[in-house]
Amino acid sequence: MNLNNIVIVLDHPDESRNIGAACRAMANNDISELRIVGNKADYDIEHIHVLAIHAGGIFDKANFYNSITEATADCSICAGTTRRRGKKRGKLLLPEEFADMADDITGAPVVSTGSTTGDTCDGHSTTGGKVAVIFGNERTGLTDEQLDQCNLGVTIPSSDIFGSLNLSHAVQIMSYHLFRKNLTSSRETYRGYTPLTLERVDRTVQTITDNMQKIGFFKMPGREDMENFWRSILSRASLSEGEAQYLEKTFDKMAGLARKNTGK
Repeated sequence: MNLNNIVIVLDHPDESRNIGAACRAMANNDISELRIVGNKADYDIEHIHVLAIHAGGIFDKANFYNSITEATADCSICAGTTRRRGKKRGKLLLPEEFADMADDITGAPVVSTGSTTGDTCDGHSTTGGKVAVIFGNERTGLTDEQLDQCNLGVTIPSSDIFGSLNLSHAVQIMSYHLFRKNLTSSRETYRGYTPLTLERVDRTVQTITDNMQKIGFFKMPGREDMENFWRSILSRASLSEGEAQYLEKTFDKMAGLARKNTGK
């Protein structure tokens, strides 16, 4: 597990103090990258720093975005946290199951010798893909529309009578599971490639669905569902660049053969 590749995303949090407490929870677990969907001017920085204690620097370095899709474009996968189950929410992972997946994707930090290209100045390898964990607004959580921008869902089991968690508590639980996975991971090596970003996966999805449309696999109204299907599958597969190109060439060839056979 490379905790430097874990990204915490808060989608339009209501309460400035909750952001500060979330920063403290992140710092407790060696996670430092915070992204917020919303407007920085809407928050009280003093209140944030009071609750963050000595972790205020996490907020000070946070980046702000207009959507979950924009905030996670450079990530290999993004997981929306939700308490509610529903028809559109699909299979939900438990935090420990998600930590196993994140471990595979993020790679492992490697101490730099000072001569390896790609190492950061703090001595940790940058190899591996970024994994984003998305948290919704304190009052409403993540809506179905917001979850549609995620690749999978994660749920934290809680009481049927009083199941709602404070935002910072949810961040603490998810961060802790990732931190524990980092502690217990015994691997000394990791995958030899960086998984594709969601932005790059979308290009492969477009190639696949363009070619499927060319051979008459579906009409235009069915394209969006097919794109969502391929995006979900390919992002969870953590493709390499070579694998994505192989898929693209396969579907290009399929469409070419279909046109050739139609001509005959």
